[in-house]
Formats: sequence, C-alpha cells, structure tokens
Amino acid sequence: MDKQVATAAQALADVTDGRSFAVGGFGLSGVPEVLIEALYESGAGDLTVVSNNCGVDGRGLGVLLAAGRISRVTGSYIGDNKEFARQYLAGELEVELIPQGTLAERLRAGGSGIPAFFTPAGVGTPVAEGGLPWRYAADGSVAVASPTKEIRVFDGVEHVLEHAVTTDYALVRAARGDRHGNLVFHRAARNFNPLAAMAGRITVAEVEELVEPGELDPDDVHLPGVFVQRVVALTPEQAADKGIEKRTVRER
Repeated sequence: MDKQVATAAQALADVTDGRSFAVGGFGLSGVPEVLIEALYESGAGDLTVVSNNCGVDGRGLGVLLAAGRISRVTGSYIGDNKEFARQYLAGELEVELIPQGTLAERLRAGGSGIPAFFTPAGVGTPVAEGGLPWRYAADGSVAVASPTKEIRVFDGVEHVLEHAVTTDYALVRAARGDRHGNLVFHRAARNFNPLAAMAGRITVAEVEELVEPGELDPDDVHLPGVFVQRVVALTPEQAADKGIEKRTVRER
C-alpha cells in the first residue's frame, strides 16, 4: 500500500524508448515538471504523449519537445509553443488534434475500461470526415492524414465514434496526496490531471504536500489511490516553482 518512491528518477527508472505517456496539466497549471525533468534526464526518446497541450518553450513538455524526444502528440491545444509549430510543419512531429472535451472523455474512458464512445463533437468537420494532417512530409505535403470515423445516428442526431486512450505511463501533479496514492488537485490543475492518471497503466504522481494515510477526508479525494502506482513527494522549493504562461501587469 505504501507507494512512495524516494526520487522522480527512481520512479521512472524503468522507462525505455518508445513508451507512451498521458501527462496532466492545463497550460502550465498542474504540470508535473519534476517528473518531466526526470524523464528528460533518463534519455528516453521516441515518446508518444497525450496531453491537453505540449507546454511552452522551455517549460513543461516543451523541454522534451525541444530535445527531440517526442515523436507523436495527441492534444487539443498547440498554441504558445513556437518549437512545436516548427517541428509539426517541418514533418518532424506527428500531431493528432482533437476537441478538448473529446480528449478528456477519451482519457476517462480508457481509465474506466470503456473501449469507445459516440459524441456529437466533430460531426460535419474533418475530425469525423478525416483528412486532417497528422504529419507533414519535408516538401510540405501531407504524409499521414487522419482517418474517416464511423458515424451513427442517435435520437435523430449524428454522432462520431471516438476510441478510448490508454498509455504505458501517466505523469500527474497533485496539491496533496498520501502514501496510498489518494490525490487532491487544486483548481485548474484538476482539469486534466485526474483523467490522465486514470489512463496510465503505471501512474506516477508528484505531490506538493504528502500526508499520512487517513489524513485526507475521503470526501475531499479527487482521485482514489487505485489509479496511482508511485508517489513522489516534492521539496518545498519544487512545490513553489510554478510557471506563468503570460505575465500581464498594469500600472498601479
């Protein structure tokens, strides 16, 4: 039951090339940056990543991206990262762009044992009809395009079939957690972290405040420990290091 691991490096010691990762975070909120840094230090490459976005230049998943460690991304937002755009347009990166709610449900379905589901989101668009450029060739042509998806009608409304997402690992960050893996997330960090955690076969959580089992009120737990295999306690300095995507200031 004690899932605590001493360091992030130890928690990811069994990672090899070609593995897939579901990664929590929303923008830079709730991004497991300590685990991402440990993954970078491991040297593993050819990684497949499923995440709402791919960080920004120099932070979050942007660190792995800039190092050429990521070969494929499934996400719903690709802005605020110039290197991401460069690699995608140059044919160095495969990108599956899907509606944000669909991404959330594909992760949740994967963790719930649901292989696929129908949704009206994307009907009548290239999301359902296919042809979205997943990967470009060096000459700018489309090397890999998205496939056509099955459409069915329910109550007179067309719906598109979407498949669940499961990954080899999941990396998440929680505000509080215990050694049994029960986790509590703070505000926007709750958007994708619980869903990413559910989708991973091996889920590793970095926790800003680690408490003893029994200290968390069960009603306060956002993700039960059954979905978490490894827990890493952050130092106060690591917990306090939180990036800001766009700093806006005004005159007093």
